[in-house]
Amino acid sequence: MIPYQYLLNYHTNYTITNLANHLENISHDTINRYLRTESLNSQDLWENVKKEIVQNTEAYLIFDDTVIKKKYANKIELVRKQYSGNEHQVIQGIGIVNCIYLNPQNEQFWIIDYRIYDPESDKKTKIDHVEEMILNVVNKKKLPFKTVLMDSWYAIQRLMGLIDNLGKIYYCPLKINRLVDDTGGAEKYKSIAKLSWNKSERTSGKIIKIKGFPRDKKVKLFWGTISANRTEYIVTNDLSQSSTDDVEFESQTRWKIEDFHREIKQLTGIEFCQCRLAKIQKNHIACAMLVWNNLKKLAYILGKTIYQLKHQLLSKYLVSELKYPAIKMTAI
Repeated sequence: MIPYQYLLNYHTNYTITNLANHLENISHDTINRYLRTESLNSQDLWENVKKEIVQNTEAYLIFDDTVIKKKYANKIELVRKQYSGNEHQVIQGIGIVNCIYLNPQNEQFWIIDYRIYDPESDKKTKIDHVEEMILNVVNKKKLPFKTVLMDSWYAIQRLMGLIDNLGKIYYCPLKINRLVDDTGGAEKYKSIAKLSWNKSERTSGKIIKIKGFPRDKKVKLFWGTISANRTEYIVTNDLSQSSTDDVEFESQTRWKIEDFHREIKQLTGIEFCQCRLAKIQKNHIACAMLVWNNLKKLAYILGKTIYQLKHQLLSKYLVSELKYPAIKMTAI
């Protein structure tokens, strides 16, 4: 439990060396050996969180990936160059594909699964990982949900067809260069950027066929504005959906997973493990996931944010030092 408690309590230096420096009778080698011999993974995460989840038939599954930045880590296993949406460029790091479960009734969410993106080792794409996690939720975790939200990277026929077959709804953005047909076959496919929109379609969406999808498979495309100078096109398999405002709400819900990415990076030290071995990196990531879940659980109980919980540790320290300073300021 010591590594978990360390990630939970510390704020800056998350190295094994620093942890060992703050423990009696436990050396750096002892901690290193523990992290090399343990095999923590997403199943440990699930066992830790499953009793905390408040299930709901209207729940969302939200998928997205993030990159654990390792800027100067050429010799750390699992590190590879990959695009980071947060950095808006290709960086060196460890990719993680995440799945959160969101209860819309109480607006609480939990990280329930993740996969480390390591195609050189397991030959799996990010699409493979998302497909695996969806089926795992349905067949093993047995969690009820209604809607799947995901980024444009995952808006492919394979995943969208899977969600269709499961009887679930999806909402996801499409890139403007995606080829579609809104004429029922009367014209050739064109990029979304070249579509014409009348007033009714901007309000209620339009039926389209995406190139590469089955002949009879139609979806509904919506024009949504996410900033003054940027338009996002959202597609759904819910053909009864007729409100752009409702679609924009669904799309904004997807950003809950970005809250998770920001919180786990800022509060658990997930990016700061310097060990080279893949196994230690995987165990460190698993520890950070468990720490985030523990913080989130307590935050829901106390009605606070996890930032407040984490920073109150420093606040208590400062109050104590002001009353009884370990190093007293001499008179000037």
